[in-house]
Amino acid sequence: MAAFRPRPPVHPLQVLRQVPDVDPSRIPIPMAQAVVDCGVYADGGRLRGTFTPAAAVERVRDLDAAGQSAFVWIGLHEPDQTQMQTIADLFGLHPLAVEDAVNAHQRPKVERYDDILFLVLKTVNYVPHESVSLAREIVETGEIMVFVGSNFVVTVRHGDHSGLGEVRKRLEAEPESLRMGPPAVMYAIADHVVDSYRSVTAAMEIDVDTIEENTFSPTSTTDIEPIYLLKREVVELRRAVSPLTDDLEWLINQNHDILAKEVRRQLRDVLDHQIVAADRISEYDEMLSSLVHAALAKVGMQQNQDMRKISAWAAMAAVPTAIAGIYGMNFENMPELAWKFGYPAVLAVMATICFFLYRTFRRNHWL
Repeated sequence: MAAFRPRPPVHPLQVLRQVPDVDPSRIPIPMAQAVVDCGVYADGGRLRGTFTPAAAVERVRDLDAAGQSAFVWIGLHEPDQTQMQTIADLFGLHPLAVEDAVNAHQRPKVERYDDILFLVLKTVNYVPHESVSLAREIVETGEIMVFVGSNFVVTVRHGDHSGLGEVRKRLEAEPESLRMGPPAVMYAIADHVVDSYRSVTAAMEIDVDTIEENTFSPTSTTDIEPIYLLKREVVELRRAVSPLTDDLEWLINQNHDILAKEVRRQLRDVLDHQIVAADRISEYDEMLSSLVHAALAKVGMQQNQDMRKISAWAAMAAVPTAIAGIYGMNFENMPELAWKFGYPAVLAVMATICFFLYRTFRRNHWL
């Protein structure tokens, strides 16, 4: 495992003293604004007191020198480049991983830089709504980046629904888990994220069932837009969940030197839950694809029925139109022009033919 490489951070005021005429608005944001929590853990418990990242590193180093196992867990929320670089200098993080942590919008993955593991996990949250047709968004996503070393954990959160505070509280109530060190924190975070996948997929099942019922209901008109919306959200969810399966398998099978057997066993349980969630999302994707085809076919049938009705009414309207057009040509020698009952007779003929056509179309289910 990589050891600490502490470098004292440069305070913004020192920069001002060294460089004259510096615009104060361009001073980097203080580190404290990005740090959500910074705790030092030893022998399964959290040490009392408040620590800055640099002070936490010093405290852990003193405990290690005294023969006591300890590690620091620093949680960051959307740090900028300067803030993240300060943390990278403290723990010797790889520049490529640091760049990913700052920029976010990364694909779920697990990477190893020497003895430091770097995880990118997509967080998902189900957005409550009355119905799919009224919803604008069903699933919102965020990201958690996790750096795991021999005596430190650095979590970088993007988004507001990660739930890392709950994970920290739960771990602090489980001394046995904390005694396993940073890998146990990594497992707890991965387990929490994957459990959220299962919760979101279970909630989306109701939406999929509702859409399926409406699509195949004979009394309802088919609206394709909600199906497309749900399909888009399922695709986004699949991109957040599915890529993690192979990376978890690699993490479990190829890192025996830095992961204890018990941690690997726990990660296998996370992998099982991950596979279940990914398979369920794939099923939703296939089902919605089938629903799109079924909805299009139903819309086509509805259009055909509408066209038959229009054609039937047009045919009935064509009869009086044709007769009126003939008698409107004003020739002198036309049948029944001088007959007293010619006009009502023509109207009766029009009505009779139209009635006959109406009955025929009704019998053939065109009207």
